[in-house]
Amino acid sequence: SEMDEEQRDMKARKAYYQRVDFVFNSLQGIPQLCPCGSITKEIVDEEDTYDYLPRKRYFICKDFENDGLHYRQPWVVGVQEEVERLKLKVLRHENLLTECEELKAQVAMLVKRVTELELLH
Repeated sequence: SEMDEEQRDMKARKAYYQRVDFVFNSLQGIPQLCPCGSITKEIVDEEDTYDYLPRKRYFICKDFENDGLHYRQPWVVGVQEEVERLKLKVLRHENLLTECEELKAQVAMLVKRVTELELLH
């Protein structure tokens, strides 16, 4: 019936918009794989200009179609996000190293106390 066909069409549109939303929200850093399963590559668009500078660079799905379901991200954005992600990772590692040094000092102090206690007995 016409009502069933309208509901199927509405569900298909909703599913499409959910996939587009997923692709949009998942695009962070330098993409390796597109949600479609294809690898991404780096391209230079000779015709695209930004602020009168030719040859804008992109990370793009090798099977790109302009339907919102494939990655096409400006190179600068991907690299900037990747740098920010790596800065946070380095900060976490620095914090972990600081904690390790503090724990190392505590262990050394405990070993010293245990040695002192063993000498007393």
